Amino acid sequence: MAAPRTTTPRKVLGRLSLPERRYVAEALRTETVGGVLLLIAAIAALIWANVPGLHDSYESVSHRHFGPGALGLNLSVAHWAADGLLAIFFFVAGIELKRELVAGDLRDPKAAALPVVAALCGMAAPALVYALTNAAGDGSLKGWAVPTATDIAFALAVLAVIGSSLPSALRAFLLTLAVVDDLFAILIIAVFFTETIDFAALGGALAGLVVFWLLLRKGVRGWYVYVPLALVIWALMYNSGIHATIAGVAMGLMLRCTPREGEEHSLGERIEHLVRPLSAGIAVPLFALFSAGVSVSGGALGEVFTRPETLGVVLGLVVGKTLGIFGGTWLTARFTRASLSEDLQWADVFAVATLAGIGFTVSLLIGELAFEDDTTLTGEVKAAVLVGSLIAASLATVLLKIRNGKYQRLYEAEERDDDLDGIPDIYEQDDPAYHLRMAAIHERKAAEHRRIAEEKATARRAEVMGGAGEEEDRPA
Repeated sequence: MAAPRTTTPRKVLGRLSLPERRYVAEALRTETVGGVLLLIAAIAALIWANVPGLHDSYESVSHRHFGPGALGLNLSVAHWAADGLLAIFFFVAGIELKRELVAGDLRDPKAAALPVVAALCGMAAPALVYALTNAAGDGSLKGWAVPTATDIAFALAVLAVIGSSLPSALRAFLLTLAVVDDLFAILIIAVFFTETIDFAALGGALAGLVVFWLLLRKGVRGWYVYVPLALVIWALMYNSGIHATIAGVAMGLMLRCTPREGEEHSLGERIEHLVRPLSAGIAVPLFALFSAGVSVSGGALGEVFTRPETLGVVLGLVVGKTLGIFGGTWLTARFTRASLSEDLQWADVFAVATLAGIGFTVSLLIGELAFEDDTTLTGEVKAAVLVGSLIAASLATVLLKIRNGKYQRLYEAEERDDDLDGIPDIYEQDDPAYHLRMAAIHERKAAEHRRIAEEKATARRAEVMGGAGEEEDRPA
C-alpha cells in the first residue's frame, strides 16, 4: 500500500526569496523618496491654489497652452502633466508588471492568485460602495472608477514615516497589489473613458509599437533611437482618442525582463533603474502640483460629506478599498487551503489594506476624465480624493503603530547578518557552509572571551600580590 502523499501547506505573505527581497527593497527606496516629493508637491499645490493673491497665478500657469498645434498637441500645462508626464509613470508600471509576470510573484499562478484577487476585490468593492452611495443619494454614477486606484508612491511615503520596519512580505504585497491595480486602472481608462477613436492615428501608434518591438528583438541600442520613437508613438496614441498613458504601458510590457547568460540584470531592470527616479522624482510630483490645487475652504470640505458623488469617493477609498483587499486576501487564503505566515496576523493585512485606500495620482486622473464636462464637480471630486486619502493614511498610521514593536523584531530578524557575508542569516539556515562559518565565529568569540577573562584574572592576582608585599614592607 502506497504511503499517503503529504504536501507542504502554502503560506500567505511568507518570506520572500532573496533576489525578490533585494528587488523589492530597491524599488521601495525609490518609490518612498518619490512619495515624499509627491506629498510635498501636493501640499505646495494646495497652498498655491488657496492662498489669496496666488490663486490666480496657479490657474494662469495650469491653463497656459503650448505645443505644436498642427500636430494636435497644443495642450495646457496641466494637460501635459496628466497625459505626458504620467506616460513615464505608466511606462515604469508596465516594466514592473512584465517583471512580475516573468520573474516575480505573478509568474506562479498559485502565488499570483493572492495579489490579483486582492486587487480585483480592492477595485470592485470601492466601485460598488460608490454606486450604492450615489444610487441612494440620486447622484451621478460617472465617477464609479475614481476610488478604485491605489497610489503606491503616496502609500510608501506614509510607510517611510510610520512603518519603516514593516516586514518585507507585507511591503512586497503592497507593491505587487499596486502594480496589478495600475494595470486594471489603465484598462478602465482605455475602455470606459475613450469616446471617439481616430483609427488612422491608432493604426500609426500600433505600427510604431511594432517597430519598437522589432528594434528590441534585433538588439538595437541607443536612447537616440528609442526616445524619438516613443514620443511619436505617444503623440499618435494621444491623437487617436485613447488616453496617451496606454502607450507608456505598452512599451514597458515589451521590454525583456529576464537576464540572459552573463547578465546580472535584464534590459528591463536596467531601464527601470534609470527611468524610475525620473518618474518618481519629476513626473508624478509635477502631475500632483497641477492636479491637487483644489479649494479646501471649510464650505468645500463640508460639501465633500454631503454630495453623493464626493461622499461615494471618500467611502470608496476608506471603506471599499479596505474591505475589498482584506476580504479578497482572506477568501484566497480560505479557499486555497493556504495559511497566513506565522510572523503575521490578519490585523496586519487589514492595516495594509487600509493603507491601500490612499488613492491619489490615478484617482485624480480618473476624476478629471470622469467629470471633464463639469469643472465645479471635478474640483469637488479632487477634494474628496484628498480627504479620503488623508483619512485612509491616518487610520493606517494608527493601526500600524499598534503593531510597530512586533514589526521591529521581525525586521531585525530579517536583517541579521552575524557572519557579515552580505546575506541575511535567515536565508542561510539550511546551508552547511553557513553553520561552519558561524561555528568558527562562535569559537573565535569564545576564545576572545577566555583571553579577556584570563587577563582580568592575572591583573587581579597582581593586585593581590602587590597588596601583600606592601603589608610586609610596612614598619611595625
